[in-house]
Amino acid sequence: MKRMHIPVEELLPAGNGSIYKLTILVAKRAQTLADGERPLIDKPGEKALNNSLREVAAGRIRVKRKK
Repeated sequence: MKRMHIPVEELLPAGNGSIYKLTILVAKRAQTLADGERPLIDKPGEKALNNSLREVAAGRIRVKRKK
């Protein structure tokens, strides 16, 4: 199994600069993927968590900003 490494600095903008919001975002997306939703990326990995991290890194999902 190939390990992946995505620096957290690249992921933080998706959580509006909050590591807490980023963690919740990735966890909720991983849960929906584990429940059977299709990945938004072209080359999905083996695990839902890896897929959700790749989606965040690719800019496909992010935290909604409040107005």
